[in-house]
Amino acid sequence: MSDAAKSFSLELTEDLREAQAWCREFARDVIRPAAEEWDEREETPWPIIQEAAKIGLYSLDFFATQSLEDTGLGIPVTFEELYWGDAGIALAITGTGLAAASLAATGTPEQIAEWAPQMFGTADDVKLGAFCASEPGAGSDVGSIRCRAVYDEAKDEWVLNGTKTWVTNGGIANVHIVVASVHPDLGSRGQASFIIPPNTPGFSQGQKFKKHGIRASHTAEVILDNVRIPGNLLIGGKERFDARIARVREGKRAAGQAAMKTFETTRPTVGAMALGVARAAYDYALEYSREREQFGQKIGNFQAIAFKLADMKMRVDASRLLIWRASWMARQGKPFENAEGSMAKLHASETAVRVTEEAIQILGGNGYTREYPVERMHRDSKIFTIFEGTSEIQRLVIGRSVTGLPVR
Repeated sequence: MSDAAKSFSLELTEDLREAQAWCREFARDVIRPAAEEWDEREETPWPIIQEAAKIGLYSLDFFATQSLEDTGLGIPVTFEELYWGDAGIALAITGTGLAAASLAATGTPEQIAEWAPQMFGTADDVKLGAFCASEPGAGSDVGSIRCRAVYDEAKDEWVLNGTKTWVTNGGIANVHIVVASVHPDLGSRGQASFIIPPNTPGFSQGQKFKKHGIRASHTAEVILDNVRIPGNLLIGGKERFDARIARVREGKRAAGQAAMKTFETTRPTVGAMALGVARAAYDYALEYSREREQFGQKIGNFQAIAFKLADMKMRVDASRLLIWRASWMARQGKPFENAEGSMAKLHASETAVRVTEEAIQILGGNGYTREYPVERMHRDSKIFTIFEGTSEIQRLVIGRSVTGLPVR
């Protein structure tokens, strides 16, 4: 790691500026022109994903390069641009990253080397990955996960049973990462993550959801019915998992549980996604206010509109600063002592909802129609206050961090 990376800076490196411009160009020229069509179709935009793969934007190399970028800003900077293009299509392109992040966070070098490439495939044969944590009865309460994983020692196999829901790329992915309970009596501390290879018997897609927003991204249930996988597909390995369980049973402190380990590392990234949507709505409303005339003048001349734009811009920029701080801290290995990751996600997601709503207000009746993109942006924005930790959960995490008390 370079010495420069150790000091926080708002000045992006030359490599980051190039990556930012590359993603912005793709978002402008490829994603945006297709956004309305795929939102209406509510289907996975395979042609757009394949186009991204052809230029190397959808690839393990791109995700790894940006994830390991020295300053920690690689992913937030590039994802902001893609989601500025369109949230649904961007999630279809980047959704595999959550599964890859889970594997990278706790997987063995051998597991990462074997399975990460299979999540992305190649430019000629595109693959997807999916992270499966939520269940019908376990959303924010990850400790209530009921999906069971039982070890069959005689065959050195894990047997998984349960239903997962709200899975991005669920059922259409080639590699699924599933969080399951091995020791239910230990709650979240008894959970582990497992790799489900393609075409595994007993693994199937359930209901595909018709959603309010991000409709170009596939979201579905997945069902595990006596799914058997080799013993070495427990992420991190059984020896390390058993050692952690032993520490827990002895009352000792152990590493974070499977689902939260992933969410802790990706919250600033989710914030960057929401930021892209907010910025897109602000940009559109700003341009509209400069062109639209009422009462004989541009509506941007009216204080009522100018003040809205001022607040929108302030919220967008403040969100970016929180996201960059948390991303830089994570890359430098600095602990989130005040839940900085949750702060970034919370502020950016609520900013996206507020800014897209104000954009509709500025456009008036036009903004409420599908003829203008801010209506779609508003629908897309809401999910960011819900998935990967609701706004309420983020406030709970922050509250506990700042007070040092078991806030409930």
